[in-house]
Amino acid sequence: MRLQDARPKAGSQKRPRRLGRGISAGQGASSGKGMRGQKSRAGSGTRPGFEGGQNPLYRRLPKLKSFPLVNRKEYTTINVSKLASLAANTEVTLTSLIQAKIVTTDDGPLKILGDGELNVPLQVRASAFTAGARTKIEAAGGSCELVA
Repeated sequence: MRLQDARPKAGSQKRPRRLGRGISAGQGASSGKGMRGQKSRAGSGTRPGFEGGQNPLYRRLPKLKSFPLVNRKEYTTINVSKLASLAANTEVTLTSLIQAKIVTTDDGPLKILGDGELNVPLQVRASAFTAGARTKIEAAGGSCELVA
């Protein structure tokens, strides 16, 4: 057995520090808490999240649960029902929809939404399709092509 192998007996307890009991006790006078100030006094000190009077983090952040996306992807959206007025086997792109005056503004890449009915086969080229829109276009005999 070596000196570094010496351990206290299992279940034994270390005696508590006796604070403020004189200089010979090792923790006399200020009990190791420094001179004065809020953290040297008796009691719990400050509450969790207290930042010294500065407006704390939980009040600086927005209250609502969902934060807005910083680089949100904006789409020019159109429903399948608006495409029903086009002729059969027409190639549908964002530029062709603007020329046909079905879409008035270019708000970004084209996204096809699935509201409404479609009976005309169309070749649709868009950046995004909803699942319902894709099934309705293909059920009408058309095709869906993703454009980067």
